[in-house]
Amino acid sequence: MEAVPYLALASAVAALGLAYFFFADVKKASPGNERMVFLMTEIQNGAKAFLTQEYTWVGAFGVVMAVLIAAVIAPLAAVAYILGAFLSALAGYVGMTVATMANARTTEAAKDGPGKALPIAFRGGAVMGFSVAGLALGGLMIVYVLFVLVMKVDDAFEVVTAYGLGASTIALFSRVGGGIYTKAADVGADLVGKVEAGIPEDDPRNPATIADNVGDNVGDVAGMGADLFESYAGSIIAPISLVAFALALTAEEATATTNISLLMFPVGIAFVGMLASIVGSFLVKGGASTDSKALSKALHMGTNVAMGITVIATIGIAMWLFGSNEDFDQPIGLAISVIGGLIVGWALGKTAEYYTSDHFGPVKKIAEQTNTGPATTILGGISAGMVSVAASVVLIVVGIGIAFYGGEMAFDNIGALDGGIYGIAVAAIGMLATTGVVVSVDAYGPIADNAGGIAEMAELDPSVREVTDALDSLGNTTAAVAKGFAVGSAALTALALFKSFEFAVAKASAGEVVLDLDIGNVDVFVGLFLGAMLPFLFAALTIDAVGRAAQAMIVEVRRQFAEIPGLREGKPGVNPDSARCVKISTDASLKEMIIPGALAVIVPLVVGFVDIDALGGLLAGSLVTGFALAIFMANAGGAWDNAKKYIEAGAHGGKGSDNHKAAVVGDTVGDPFKDTSGPAMNILLKVMTIVSLVFASAFV
Repeated sequence: MEAVPYLALASAVAALGLAYFFFADVKKASPGNERMVFLMTEIQNGAKAFLTQEYTWVGAFGVVMAVLIAAVIAPLAAVAYILGAFLSALAGYVGMTVATMANARTTEAAKDGPGKALPIAFRGGAVMGFSVAGLALGGLMIVYVLFVLVMKVDDAFEVVTAYGLGASTIALFSRVGGGIYTKAADVGADLVGKVEAGIPEDDPRNPATIADNVGDNVGDVAGMGADLFESYAGSIIAPISLVAFALALTAEEATATTNISLLMFPVGIAFVGMLASIVGSFLVKGGASTDSKALSKALHMGTNVAMGITVIATIGIAMWLFGSNEDFDQPIGLAISVIGGLIVGWALGKTAEYYTSDHFGPVKKIAEQTNTGPATTILGGISAGMVSVAASVVLIVVGIGIAFYGGEMAFDNIGALDGGIYGIAVAAIGMLATTGVVVSVDAYGPIADNAGGIAEMAELDPSVREVTDALDSLGNTTAAVAKGFAVGSAALTALALFKSFEFAVAKASAGEVVLDLDIGNVDVFVGLFLGAMLPFLFAALTIDAVGRAAQAMIVEVRRQFAEIPGLREGKPGVNPDSARCVKISTDASLKEMIIPGALAVIVPLVVGFVDIDALGGLLAGSLVTGFALAIFMANAGGAWDNAKKYIEAGAHGGKGSDNHKAAVVGDTVGDPFKDTSGPAMNILLKVMTIVSLVFASAFV
């Protein structure tokens, strides 16, 4: 039992070793001709320059937070905070670096068909996936072993929780900053290029094309990686902190063996999930067909196998840790909680796939609505996104019910710890146990997208673009699936962290302060409304930021088409000023990310120091509306995007038709929905909750 943290640490090292293996495998593939290498290098340099500047800005914010944590909580908590932030940033940087290497190599492989291209794109994404999972779990285990087991510091679990806050800080700014960057470039490139100039996507004449491809990497690879790093670490920290803060109130009612078993169970699940992901990653192989169903089956093979292994191993871990302990009635109940979370996470992903894939009715209906123009196209996407919220909420409620039932089946109460609440907490790690392979599948999408851009800009044979388009269309769906996992786990993790916050308040005040969540309490009622408002304000700020940055991009692209003779006509030797567009996206995104990012940290601190009950209401209100808004925005945006790709594949008049122009407008509206505001929403929820938990002792 005491060996579990060390086993988890070993599995994290194995994941990092696998990431290096995949890196070497991708690197040895050919990047293509001189033009393709030039384009790959331009994208890589732009992405590295942006991340360097972004991390410099976020680092300054992190230093302020570290000083505040050291002064208010403990110096060692500041150390854990810095480690969490550093490892999250490192995972994003490593993943982005390899993704920008894999893009041209995927394009070159696409000349020989999807059977060659799919594995390279996946393995490029797998470097991101296993870097994220390995660094997140490895760093957390180092913090746990060092501060809890070796040094046995006072309030050790507050220190462990600070690691999660560090990861959340980087995730929030990376998602917001990267999301603003990529969508400003994407919107500018689409509206001026496709709609006004009537030129293809990723055409080398378009000055915003390089910036758009850079954005895919800083937003959808580095930003997404930091997001899942934070989600994964948070899902492990949530049940650990719940146990620690609950049993600290009633330590005499639980044996040492029971304490250790409860603390180690989520770590054990992370361990077996990591091993399962490693096995699953080797099972992704491409075929000869560009049919999206065949590609989807090949890509999801690894995820499905990893999930199956995790289900079996979870039962074994539960019986090992709890089977011979009299404090637990039916240990299989906790396995049911975890497996329920895993299945609901998968079901959320499948729901997202239904509403965002062009194989199903919702996307085909949106494509059909382009017959009557952009307005009906937008209305169709909004309604599809809203309907998907209903299905997702039903699923999350079912997941909570299964997890609560499983926890109650295992034990009623151990001290202040309720079995049902513990079951819900471990269900979140069930959703993200296979993070390594889930992120690999998600990061594959931007690589395939970039591969298509390079094929177009390098003016390769149209058959190459057909292969990369098939890979890219699937990538939009896999991204929606990963967002389903992330936002579902966010809801369960936030609930567990919220309960931990309640226990932390009681512990810090020696039982004198009890969090009141009675909505008849005016403070709580006001907090609920403030919390319900915050996700909408956050979404508005980030969408406005994309809008302002995109306006600057549109003006610049129009200027270049008007002022550079022969650019629109594609005369030989006439090239756009792509560097200018890259700079516009970089400057705008860095400036615009500060206010939305700071909002998530400052608001709970201000409310918490004013009234602890109002803070409880605020966290509850933001959790409910934030979850619904995140699902709505991610699925609506994905549906618009794939409706556009469905038309570009030949439906309803194909490229260049009025239907296509209407679909591009819908896709443009959906871009900040699915890649900026929506994905950042789940981080907002957890950042506010974990800030409240870390500073609970200061509030009282």
